[in-house]
Amino acid sequence: MGTEDQKKELALDLYEIGALKFGEFTFKSGIVSPMYLDLRLFISYPKVLKKVAKLYAAQLESLTYDRLAGVAYAALPIAGAISLEIERPWIFMRKEGLAKGYGLKKALEGEYNEGETVVMIEDLVTRATSLLEATAAMERQGLVIKDAMVLLDYGKGGRQALEENGYNLHAFMTVREVVDIMHSEGKIDDKHYQKCLEFLKA
Repeated sequence: MGTEDQKKELALDLYEIGALKFGEFTFKSGIVSPMYLDLRLFISYPKVLKKVAKLYAAQLESLTYDRLAGVAYAALPIAGAISLEIERPWIFMRKEGLAKGYGLKKALEGEYNEGETVVMIEDLVTRATSLLEATAAMERQGLVIKDAMVLLDYGKGGRQALEENGYNLHAFMTVREVVDIMHSEGKIDDKHYQKCLEFLKA
């Protein structure tokens, strides 16, 4: 977890670049949300992406691992930026773990050796579905996974799902903390703040 100043800076950065929006958004599932997070926008803001890489790098210092693994697609630029920041190699599983139908027909991109320990890098976690799928696919390639790292935890069961499967989740901050900062900084009013809290509790 980051310091209060780092968390405030990140929350404001997300808001400034439009990676965090408030309003009314309908998800694919039909759920209507008072807020929307799109961390894919980092690719258009290299300064913010660089800051984010440093936040992950600081959290990675306490872990022992051979390489990083980015979860497609949102976390791939993040994993690449972290790799450059700490000069450690990374790999990624092709979307859905599908191999290409041509060339070397690899499902996993990048060099790795069976038995190596990999830290999974994801942008945020909700219920951890995509993270668990990617982790299972990596393990089928003979890699060892103990830890997953995200920038934001929605607090919607992802941590518990990962822990039940034997993985540790390391999150820089929770979405609740982001919403609290937005409210205290006057970016959302009391009414919208309450809507966000209800959404996060649901």
